[in-house]
Amino acid sequence: MAAIIVAFPKLEDAKKLRKLLIRNGYDASVVCDSGAQIASAANHLDGGVVICGYKFKDMHYSEINNYLPKGFQMLLLASPAKLADCDSSIMCLAMPFRVQDLLDTLETMMIQYNRWRKKQKNQRKERPENDKKVITAAKELLMERNNMTESEAHRYIQKISMDSAVNMAETAQMIIELNGKEWEL
Repeated sequence: MAAIIVAFPKLEDAKKLRKLLIRNGYDASVVCDSGAQIASAANHLDGGVVICGYKFKDMHYSEINNYLPKGFQMLLLASPAKLADCDSSIMCLAMPFRVQDLLDTLETMMIQYNRWRKKQKNQRKERPENDKKVITAAKELLMERNNMTESEAHRYIQKISMDSAVNMAETAQMIIELNGKEWEL
């Protein structure tokens, strides 16, 4: 679930908004009254939404947005005059606002967060360079010693890896070590 950070220069305003969100089924666990607190809290969370005001004693909303880690979105609540200068990458809602407008906007942001999170999980992770080298060396060894094509060698390492529940780099390393010892005999 996405974290919700509520932040306003006046801590009481942030607490009131937090209560409103909780009454409507959202878990707004963090309340802040400075940009540094927002950045610190966001760095300890996996992602979510920061609902905040325009300016804090230590930072402007745009600076805070620059400090937010990947996976965080900002919902800026400010007067219509201040929203005229709002960065297009930030979701904005003019104050005073209707509660339903806030909830609808937040729901939209939560859907976007969940899509982003799902996409992140589905992306294949890039192998470290040294793992690639070990796998390539094992494939070359199999191709030379067993007259396999590159794709056959790859599938062989992959199958052994899956059958033994060991990652491909470790399987490739074992193939190299076993074949290296055989060469010495």
